[in-house]
Amino acid sequence: MSTANPSVLERRNDRLVRRRVVNRGMELLAWLAAALAVFILGVVVWSVAKQGASALNLDFFTKPQGVSAFGEPIKQGLANAFVGTFVIVGLATAMALPFGILIAIYLNEFAPRPIRNVIGLTLDVLAGVPAIVIGIFVFGLIVVAHGQSGYAGAFALAVLMLPFVARTTLEGLALVPDSLREAALGVGAPRWRATLGVVVPQARGVILTGATLAIARVAGETAPLLFTSSLVTSGTHWDPSQPLQTVPVAIYELLDQSDPASHALAWAAAFVLIVFILLVSLTARWLATRSRRKLARAA
Repeated sequence: MSTANPSVLERRNDRLVRRRVVNRGMELLAWLAAALAVFILGVVVWSVAKQGASALNLDFFTKPQGVSAFGEPIKQGLANAFVGTFVIVGLATAMALPFGILIAIYLNEFAPRPIRNVIGLTLDVLAGVPAIVIGIFVFGLIVVAHGQSGYAGAFALAVLMLPFVARTTLEGLALVPDSLREAALGVGAPRWRATLGVVVPQARGVILTGATLAIARVAGETAPLLFTSSLVTSGTHWDPSQPLQTVPVAIYELLDQSDPASHALAWAAAFVLIVFILLVSLTARWLATRSRRKLARAA
């Protein structure tokens, strides 16, 4: 019988110990990085809440932003900004969601590979275009000829949302097992019927995740709305054919004033915006987890 060489066993044990040490070290670094990110988020939320706590009251949510005799915003409330944000973001979602879903369905289910690669690259480039460039584009396309309006602002935000909705939906459709498609086609269903009746419902959770993430992405955008829907009048308005005040633009205008009360109002609006984005992000995570479990059961 041959016996194991003690030196060889010792070298193997040393390598095993080193691997375990390196693994523990990398786990510690990853944990520290995650803890640092959570800490920074907590500091940001706490500082913004502390600065705007004095302005968080019932008037803040029920009264519109006032305008002084010199045309400057004064401390009252931001009801008009909340209404304008709701209308513009809602219209942008109604514009971007169906087009993004249709683009994803075509790319994943019907498009040949060359077209899929070209359109996929186009979506990636569009997702990386700065928001201010989109604002200038919509300004030259719509505002120059028709003036500022809530529709123009919604269109600018819809352009920003489109690649996120399309990319997320595309990833969700790719996760649907091919066996479901084959089963639908095997019983005689046409390709379009199998896609709309079987594939898309399976990816519904991912589609909703993409929509919520896109809403969180554009809810805090300021630059496109400065070019498309910033010349607002006082009072609360729901008509998107007129320029509508939004929370990001209101924050920008209030911080530009020298009045400390206006600054507190801006901090309060920033805190509400952060809380909204946080809730939307948590909803998106919940929907994504639920959809993954459903797709795993279907597989």
